[in-house]
Parts: sequence; C-alpha cells; structure tokens
Amino acid sequence: MPSSVTALGQARSSGPRMACSACCCSPTAVQRRLPILAWLPSYSLQWLKMDFIAGLSVGLTAIPQALAYAEVAGLPPQYGLYSAFVGCFVYFFLGTSRDVTLGPTAIMSLLVSFYTFHEPAYAVLLAFLSGCIQLAMGVLHLGFLLDFISCPVIKGFTSAATVTIGFGQIKNLLGLQNIPRQFFLQVYHTFLRIAETRVGDAILGLVCMLLLLVLKLMRDHMPPVHPEMPLGVRLSHGLVWSATTARNALVVSFAALVAYSFEVTGYQPFILTGETAEGLPPVRTPPFSVTTANGTISFTEMVQDMGAGLAVVPLMGLLESVAVAKAFASQNNYRIDANQELLAIGLTNVLGSFVSAYPVTGSFGRTAVNSQSGVCTPAGGLVTGVLVLLSLDYLTSLFYYIPKSALAAVIIMAVAPLFDTKIFRTLWRVKRLDLLPLCVTFLLCFWEVQYGILAGALVSLLMLLHSAARPETKVSEGPVLVLQPASGLSFPAMEALREEILSRALEVSPPRCLVLECTHVCSIDYTVVLGLGELLQDFQKQGVALAFVGLQVPVLRVLLSADLKGFQYFSTLEEAEKHLRQEPGAQPCNIREDAVPDHKVALLEA
Repeated sequence: MPSSVTALGQARSSGPRMACSACCCSPTAVQRRLPILAWLPSYSLQWLKMDFIAGLSVGLTAIPQALAYAEVAGLPPQYGLYSAFVGCFVYFFLGTSRDVTLGPTAIMSLLVSFYTFHEPAYAVLLAFLSGCIQLAMGVLHLGFLLDFISCPVIKGFTSAATVTIGFGQIKNLLGLQNIPRQFFLQVYHTFLRIAETRVGDAILGLVCMLLLLVLKLMRDHMPPVHPEMPLGVRLSHGLVWSATTARNALVVSFAALVAYSFEVTGYQPFILTGETAEGLPPVRTPPFSVTTANGTISFTEMVQDMGAGLAVVPLMGLLESVAVAKAFASQNNYRIDANQELLAIGLTNVLGSFVSAYPVTGSFGRTAVNSQSGVCTPAGGLVTGVLVLLSLDYLTSLFYYIPKSALAAVIIMAVAPLFDTKIFRTLWRVKRLDLLPLCVTFLLCFWEVQYGILAGALVSLLMLLHSAARPETKVSEGPVLVLQPASGLSFPAMEALREEILSRALEVSPPRCLVLECTHVCSIDYTVVLGLGELLQDFQKQGVALAFVGLQVPVLRVLLSADLKGFQYFSTLEEAEKHLRQEPGAQPCNIREDAVPDHKVALLEA
C-alpha cells in the first residue's frame, strides 16, 4: 500500500480524536469547567466592594446557623463550622451562580441526623461518599434524573422536614432534656414533660424569636435609598440594613452576653452550648473504619449502616442546591449550568470530608442574604469562608456561653418560611390529583425520610405511567367517525386505543369507517405497529375502512416500512372523509411515493 494512502488513513482515523481533544481543550470548554475565567478578567473595584459587603453579611449569618445546624445533625457544634467554609472556596472557582452559597442547611442536617446516628465519623464518611456520587453524576451528565422527582414530592418533603426540624427545637427552646429524636416519640415526650420547662430558657428563646421576627420585618419593609437623600439619612439606612441583615449574629451575641452576665453572678438559668473544640480542623482522610469499645466497624459495615442515606443525601443535596441556583438565576436574569453545579457541590463534599465536614448543599436563606446584599460574583464567598475560619481560630471559646434556646430560635425562624402553606390551595385549584404524591410524601416522611421520598416518587411515576398508558382521545361524530389521540402513542396505550376504536366503530351496528387523526403522535414502537396492523385486519373483515391522517414523517416512515395490508394515508381530513364516503376526487395515499408530500419524500429517502 502506498505510504501516502496509509498516511491519509491514519489522518482520517485520528481526525475525530484530534477534533475531540481540541474541543475538550478549547477556551470555551475550559471556561465552562472553570467559570471563574469568565468573570475574573473584568473584575472591578466596585465589584470588590459589593462582594466584600455581601460576603461579610453572609458570614455573620452563616456562623450562628452553622452552630445551630450542628445541633440538628446531632453533632458537636464545631462540625457545623467545619462544614461552612469549604464550599465558599470551591464555589469561587466552579460555581455558575453569583448568588449561591454552599454550606450546612436545616434539611441536610436533618438527613445527616437520620443516617449517621449522631456519630461524627459516619457524618464525615457520608460527606465523602455523597460527594463521589454527585461528582459522578456531574461527569456523566446525569442531572436529568432529578427531573423525575416532581415538585409536589419536593414540597411534601420540605414541609415535613420543616415541621420535624421546628418541633425538634422545642425541647431546646423550653430547656427540656433527654427527649428522644424520633419524631413521634419526640412529640409524645415533649408534651408529657412540658411541666419541666425551664423558665429562663423559655423566656430567652421567645425573646430571641421575637427579636428575629421584628428585625426580619424591618428588613422586608425598608424603603429604597436614593442618591439624592441627605448623607445622614443614607448612613442611618445603611446602619439599619446592616443590623437587620446580620440579625442572627446580633441576637445570638445578645443571648450569649445575657448568659455570661448570669455566669459572672454565679447563677446560670440557661442551658449553654458548652465546650467547642478550638482551632482549625485537622486535614486528614475520611474515616473508612471506626474503632469502638466493642471492636472495629469496617468500611463495609459503615456503608451498610447508612443504607438508603447514600442515595437520599446526595440526591436531596443536588435537588436543593440546583433548585436554589435556578430560582435566583431566574430572579436576577442569568443562566446556570446544572451539570457544573453538580461538580461544584460534589467536589465541596469530597474536599470537605478531609476537614471533618458533613454533607452540605445550597442554602436558600443565606443565598437570599447574598443576593439582597448586592453580590456581583462568587468572590463574596471568599469573605464568608475567611470569616468562618477566623471564628474557628479565635472565637470558639466564646461559643461556650451561647444558650441553646437562642440557637433553637435561630433554627425555628430559619425553617419557618420553608413550609409552603399556599401549595395545598394551589394544587387543589390547579390539579387536585397532584395532592396525592404531596400528601403521601408529607405523611411518610414523619416515619422515615427515605420511605416518604420513595413513596412520593413512585406515586408520581405511576401517575405519569397511567397518563402514558391511558391517553385522552378526542372523538368527533359525523358521517365518518374521527378519533384523535390527545398525546403521544406508545406501547402501553395501544390496548386502550384498540378498545376505544372497537367499541365506537366495530362493535356497533352497522360497523363504521374511522379516521385516526395522528397529528399529536410523534413516534411509535413495534407494539403499536402490530396493534394497528391487527386493527386494519379487523376493519377489513367487517367491510369498513380505517384511514390515517396527519402522520408525521418519523411515524409515516415506520408504517411504510411495516408494509401493513390495507394501510391508507391521507394528507388532510377532508380527503379522508371524501374517500370513506365514496365521493369522487379523493384518492387514498396508499404505499405510493406520490401520496407523500414532497418534503416528506425527501426525508424518507434520506
């Protein structure tokens, strides 16, 4: 073989690989994987100012929330802070939303408490494994799987989690101790021991909730500031804005100061957070085994113990984060890359596990603070991350005096907006059947979270399959019967369509001709082809005709390839009716090329 031919062959075979490699290494592809490259070259001092203010505001919110969410997760308070800073740095490089902040959230903390038995080693390993699963989904572009969890299921889970988390903090709000964590037992024992309420904790908790509510209402009803306003007015506006934005930090600091004042007098009416491990977390590999008094628990046993949590935690983390990112992208008129978001949250959880973090996701509350603070880029997260690290290094000794009732107030006020009271009324008005997966998920999540989500998803899937197997059909009575499937036609629907046609056209006396209007049918499968062939035979036996109208090119190609006996296709409904009424001027479009419109012939030949 001539060498030139060999070289040409090698060039042709290597061409696709070279093109693929060039595509993967192109500036656009690199920018898609590192979104920081899109905005960093045009970064300005004005952006720096706005990002610094937003990062500081989020940090002052994140620190008290992290301490509080560690309580929800059943872990020592420092683990909330360990989980609050890694996402800030990872999202700086990989995030596609300028608003989103990654860190511990109420719902994720609740899931962690379910599946890790309040053991830090299990929580850290769950973060590592969840991150690996999320990374794999991002690399394989499997984000579409999240679309199979419907909005009613998500709303049902979120509402149940809100009730569970909120009621779970009543014991801390009232100063009750030794209350079980299982929801129904928690409700029973809380009411059983309500007489043991500590007055100090109850008063402080209610005062903190009232202060948080007042500050939130002030923030929501602040008038906009205008440049022409006097300097004093603008300064006072900025001061009030700062105080209301950092309300969590202010209220927790106020409660800690009150507790410290009592400590100095030698009397302490509050249950305090207590000792918090000082300093930054050590960098080490996640625990793949745990040594206990009864021996060593192997990695396999730990995975078996976490069970369904290995599916529920990463999926719900992705759902929450992507939903938050999409909501604020829509609100602020920009687009996000869902698969890139999967990579960002997956890498956050993997790297976080090396500094003893538990699984995190996008926080709606802190993202809202970030957006309202005027953040311009993900660089605001750097300020938040540094603030959390500084608090770990220098402020942990002060966390001792934070009353648990104050943290309970922070959690209750943070999760209260997550309960969507309008969704029930909306679904009742829009589509009442969607209340079924919502209620199933909502009720079963009080028993076990995974059962609630799984049952809700299954109910939604069954509803989807039922609509595919029993599509609605529009029937037009006249000299010729016209039947039009209102949606696609797939193999589960064939039997229902056959029964509909038989009952209306062949099981009446005398039998009637029928036109099947297929405008909405975009594809068919082999089972449908067989069913249509049997119908054509049934019509021929009865001495009447079955005609087809409005076939799209892919459907027409399949039916022509099947070579169905008696198959008649017409371009318009009028032609079909004329032919079936035996009127002149209408010829059936049998399996002839001139019966197919020119543009369809070209597609069929292609």
